Amino acid sequence: MTDHADKLTSVETIIEGLGGVAYIASRQIATAILIAQNLDKPVLVEGSAGVGKTELALATAEYLGVPLIRMQCYEGLDESKALYEWKYGKQLLYTQVLKDKIGDVLQDADDLEKAMGRLHDFTDVFFSEQFLEPRPLLKALQEDAGAVLLIDEVDKANEEFEAFLLEVLSAFQVTIPEIGTIKAKRPPIVFLTSNNTRDMGDALKRRCLHLYIPLPDAKLEEQIVTARVPDIDARLRKQLVHFVQALREIDLKKLPSISETLDWARALVLLHAEDLDGALVRETLNVLLKYEEDIAAATPEINELVRKSSQTAGVLSRAKTT
Repeated sequence: MTDHADKLTSVETIIEGLGGVAYIASRQIATAILIAQNLDKPVLVEGSAGVGKTELALATAEYLGVPLIRMQCYEGLDESKALYEWKYGKQLLYTQVLKDKIGDVLQDADDLEKAMGRLHDFTDVFFSEQFLEPRPLLKALQEDAGAVLLIDEVDKANEEFEAFLLEVLSAFQVTIPEIGTIKAKRPPIVFLTSNNTRDMGDALKRRCLHLYIPLPDAKLEEQIVTARVPDIDARLRKQLVHFVQALREIDLKKLPSISETLDWARALVLLHAEDLDGALVRETLNVLLKYEEDIAAATPEINELVRKSSQTAGVLSRAKTT
């Protein structure tokens, strides 16, 4: 049992713990973490950009008090960048030192066999742990107290790298020919995130727990804004959440995600806004929408969306006070 196992004893404990670091987790998210911890399974987290996939790993590491080790995937990522490299500069320096001392090393070697044996001993030193440069996967395995390993945007890596990952994550160990097998004392909690730019292989999906994080409903989104932007006025919070919810019903190239909602909430606080109005929304709509055609599509609807969101927020506020 790991040192942080008492923080992962139940779904309710995980929800409460993540809430303490300002991550509002659904029961589905908390259940995935609980199962992943107890079955040593990676979690493949999918969903549109900005729904909190990466943030989930960051919050889990913070809650558990363990290091977060992040590996950003990209096309062309290979084993050496993900697992380990040799410190070639240090090896070169030591080679120069050996060259300068070669006479002393071979002084008592009275035949070729002895000389080769002594040189072979130095070759072994050059490929020992002191010359090893661990990359994210190896670092995660070497953390004795455990870690959270975030393999971000795994769908951007190629299929060959996906197969390599599967091998490492199946046993949480790697074999380095010059050193031997390195096995994790405490397997890390692993999150792989995907924006669905390509289909992941069946083998990797079978190895992982699958977790899909959708865009939040109004109640959950308001809870998230409350946790992340605590200094925003309650009425304005309701207005902006319902405005964003309605905005997502328009046919847009990219719907605003929770990350855009939070950015907009912070922007409105910065501007000392007290209420939504058409002019304020037009001035700040580029925080929510990232494409000019989306801004053009939404602009004619702004006044009506503001009216509805203000009306909804007012109705909800009155309902709570009665």
